[in-house]
Amino acid sequence: MTGLFYAPTGRLLQGFVICLIEDFKIVKLKTVGIENKFILQHKLTTMKYRYLILSAILFFTCAARAQNVVKGSVNEAGRSTKLSNVFVRDNQNRQMTITDNKGAFSIRTETGHTLIFSSPGYVSDTLYVTDFTPKKIELVTQTIALKQVNISAKRESFDAHKEYPEVYTRSKVYPLSPTSWFSKEARDARRLKKYFKREEEERHIDEVFNMNYVQSIIPLRGQELENFMTIYRPSYDFIKDNNGASLAVYINDSYKKYQALPAEKRSLPALKE
Repeated sequence: MTGLFYAPTGRLLQGFVICLIEDFKIVKLKTVGIENKFILQHKLTTMKYRYLILSAILFFTCAARAQNVVKGSVNEAGRSTKLSNVFVRDNQNRQMTITDNKGAFSIRTETGHTLIFSSPGYVSDTLYVTDFTPKKIELVTQTIALKQVNISAKRESFDAHKEYPEVYTRSKVYPLSPTSWFSKEARDARRLKKYFKREEEERHIDEVFNMNYVQSIIPLRGQELENFMTIYRPSYDFIKDNNGASLAVYINDSYKKYQALPAEKRSLPALKE
């Protein structure tokens, strides 16, 4: 539904902007002689009507988009902490968004659809849409558990370009399309694009810095290994710019630092209830 509104509206606005630019060029080129006063007045009147039509298009487009929209906020369960960058998606109509810095979200959906809320470190939650009143979603924190990676398993990696191509289409900016600059959908698409980039980077780290590889280099096992991997998880830039030998050196050096830590510093802080 977003695409149906976005493309035609963008083309209409682009057409009007081109017409307005041409009008300004004509008015600028006209002399202020008596013979041209009527032409100037006619052009200004035409421009005025075009502005009115453009305003009407924007009004009705915004009004149409305001329909069937669910708004709300996402908090951490049991606390007032607002959660930003929570991924919100409607699988039925493939709409998606992420919460802003205040935990707020807005997504176009329909009654009978199910919204899915997910964020790293939290248990995903779902909302069955029955009405369009503001919603308050609470996500429960999950305990950190690193699962052993089965290196022989054949699993297709997440490809956001393939899964959500519309996000990359809507994130593009067109000079003569105001909606591509300022519309909420365009802004959300650009934020989602950054979100997917971070997700791809984190998955790449998981593939390289996996439990099988780490425990083949250092003697830690079980909870101690999980604590070590969480505390000394390398950055994406490090993984990208270093080979396997460099990563092995990094793990050994980090293990020495880990051993030098006081006992209370080797464990992860308890989650607040």
